[in-house]
Amino acid sequence: MTEAPRDDRRRAVMRWLMAEFYAAAGIAHLAIPEPFLRITPSFVPFAPQVILLTGICELAGAAALVTTPMRRWAGIGLAAYAICVWPANFKHAFEAIDLPLLGSSWLYHGPRLAFQPVLVWWALYSAGIIDWPWRRPPDHVK
Repeated sequence: MTEAPRDDRRRAVMRWLMAEFYAAAGIAHLAIPEPFLRITPSFVPFAPQVILLTGICELAGAAALVTTPMRRWAGIGLAAYAICVWPANFKHAFEAIDLPLLGSSWLYHGPRLAFQPVLVWWALYSAGIIDWPWRRPPDHVK
């Protein structure tokens, strides 16, 4: 088996998992915005409209990630999105805002904050923008 087909399958699985995750998050932002409003930093203007827009962006990003012509832009957009919403995760953690199903435990917040850079990488890898860490070295380097 060559590396390319395995890599294609790996990316496809990761792409679909990420799309499902962002689609679910987008639906949650639109259906139940109140928990997201509670963790939105105070410096964010027009918070209800921003929550609505983030839900739409998550749904659009999920759909575009699994659509070949838009995949690259979706990866870049979802990576940027993950960085932009990180302040809400910090507020959720440091202000100990208790949300249904999540609570305010550092057993949740510690891994959640540490995982945000992984979401950035995941979006970029799934979209085919980066190869690390699974890129094979050239034959002359082995």
